Amino acid sequence: FWDFLILFFCLPVVIFNEITKKRLLGDLSCRIVPFMEVSSLGVTTFSLCALGIDRFHAATSPQASARPIEQCQSIIAKLAVIWVGSMTLSVPEILLWQLAQDTSPVSGMVTEYCTMKPPSSLPESVYSLVLTYQNARMWWYFGCYFCLPILFTVSCQLVTRRISGTEKKTECRGTKHSQCESHLNCTIIGLTIIYGLCTTPENVCNIVVAYMSPGMSKQTLDLLNLINQFFLFFKCSVTPVLLLCLCRPLGQAFMDCCCCCCEGCSPDAASSEGSADTKLKTEMSSSIFFDKPRESPPPLLALGTPC
Repeated sequence: FWDFLILFFCLPVVIFNEITKKRLLGDLSCRIVPFMEVSSLGVTTFSLCALGIDRFHAATSPQASARPIEQCQSIIAKLAVIWVGSMTLSVPEILLWQLAQDTSPVSGMVTEYCTMKPPSSLPESVYSLVLTYQNARMWWYFGCYFCLPILFTVSCQLVTRRISGTEKKTECRGTKHSQCESHLNCTIIGLTIIYGLCTTPENVCNIVVAYMSPGMSKQTLDLLNLINQFFLFFKCSVTPVLLLCLCRPLGQAFMDCCCCCCEGCSPDAASSEGSADTKLKTEMSSSIFFDKPRESPPPLLALGTPC
């Protein structure tokens, strides 16, 4: 959903600015767009960490094949922590950027662009904090939004594989359960690879700009910034598609919802197939990121007399 917000709001603003050299929504977009982009990195980072912890718990659970499904309230609470934490860490971006204007010496056309300069009207204590954030922004990006999700995911996967390999020597698990765990691990690894590939150019550009900024022209800096935003938009476009393709239950549920909305399900059909749809959705939702035993059928009630 956050990737959709980035594509829906930030992408048109960037395209409009590149075509017209005017900033859509003025100073507001200069503050909101970086805030949403950095929040997107935080949401992806902490989501990957949460998924890595879930896979680790699935591997270290004493009865992994009988692991209960996590309640919806618990999942919503975790998502709220991820979103609120990501947006809180991105608040300095709102105070760091502001709109600036420049006149072209050739055409005399006034162009608008966003510059990283805290306004002097801020209180002294807030202004010093924003300056500190600006000086440490490059390494904060590199450490929190690049190294943390990659190292966290790699560590969880290594520990999970080691535990899974040890357990396979001592006991034999169900084939379906093992395949499900392996499939979910591959999904998380795929998401991490896409995220790492798309954020590497931005971190490289930040390091280059930090040490070579005085000798670089404004056109070069604008080009590097545009490349960074292109990779961010590419990540936001590829991540949902990759998740729907790799996680088959989630993709199938998504396609069923789209087909149902397009065809306009009638009330009679919905009532007649309500029980089957409820059972299908329950099975799909339980196999997205939380394991539920389905190898053995449910126990049957005894019918008839003891004879």
